[in-house]
Amino acid sequence: MRVAHATVQAVNGLTARWAAAADGGTVFSAVGVWPLLALLADGAAGTARSELEEAVGVPAGRAAPAARELLTGLGSVRGLESALGLWTRRTLELRERWEAGLPADAHGVLTGDVQADGAALDAWAAKRTGGLIERMPVRATRDTEMVLASALALRTRWLKPFEESWLIPETGPWEGRDLAGLWRHSALLDRIGVADTPHGHVTELKVLGDTAVDVHLLLGEETMTPGQVLGAGIGVLARRHPVTPGSHLPYGEAGPGVEVVREPTMRPEPPVLEVRLPAYAVTSEHDLLERPELFGLATARLPVPGHFPGVSSHPLCVESARQSALARFGALGFEAAAVTAMGAAGVGMPELRWLRTTVRAVFDRPFGFLAVHRHTRLALAAGWVTDPEPFREDEVIGSYD
Repeated sequence: MRVAHATVQAVNGLTARWAAAADGGTVFSAVGVWPLLALLADGAAGTARSELEEAVGVPAGRAAPAARELLTGLGSVRGLESALGLWTRRTLELRERWEAGLPADAHGVLTGDVQADGAALDAWAAKRTGGLIERMPVRATRDTEMVLASALALRTRWLKPFEESWLIPETGPWEGRDLAGLWRHSALLDRIGVADTPHGHVTELKVLGDTAVDVHLLLGEETMTPGQVLGAGIGVLARRHPVTPGSHLPYGEAGPGVEVVREPTMRPEPPVLEVRLPAYAVTSEHDLLERPELFGLATARLPVPGHFPGVSSHPLCVESARQSALARFGALGFEAAAVTAMGAAGVGMPELRWLRTTVRAVFDRPFGFLAVHRHTRLALAAGWVTDPEPFREDEVIGSYD
């Protein structure tokens, strides 16, 4: 995946700003929104152009090429399916230059039949996400002239699976709950680290996938907000915060949810990292127009002409902008999907003679996560876990197909 560093920083910047507004359990993908905003910025004028440019984080004149580069790069990531779609009324004439910047097979037609158009848009969303998201988040109305949408579907299997068990937190908001627990140990202590950020310390655990997409689990201090914890994760990606790796953590309580201990063993053994956390599944629906300033849509949503002359000579405004997203973390792997659309209008007591160092981490209260492309450090999806999966003895928990 080849994407300019400036584009990665711009997309991750939108992730951080969106995370700052996060409240409760959520999952979202700035990667799904950013190309749409960039393409709109390219065709916008006046205040709408300035606001979209600020939201995108690159000059509007370079936004469309950056969006195309990002979409091409996403297409080269194993385990990640991405698509862009555009549907317009037959009577809406698009500017040739703007339309030429879209993928050749992206353009479809809105018939004006609300039921038929809705079925076609839903079918596109389901197909492009492998059925993970079954409906387009916006509905075409009789007044809709154009729908611009993106779809992402990510699946990765862990390089080392987790063992399935149960987890019963002893304190915090999950105290006493029987949770579907995941557990594993590793000799690679530096898969975990503790970041020192302006808002407090954050423990980061990297769970590596087989497609060069990893999931970074983030546990902050109890006083930190979801936005501060997720923002810290983005800051770590940008190398803005110092991180103490697991192999250099001090004995005792070394960070949120982390302790380093010396334990007696039967024989000499190398240090080990032990991790316990709950399986989780999160789904979210986002109305982007509830925070129009965040996405640069404050002016573009107003029903007045002049917003997008570079898209069409026909006056257009953003009548709807929504995202449907999900993420599932189990014993074998991780999957996430997002569809974004904008409508215009896991025995005895032997003699113990040796000591082993163990770095033990437990994620037993709300925590954040980032799905990250390993080589570019681009955050593909982000979220906050408040309601993990319950333990069910009669089911296989954390399965991944």
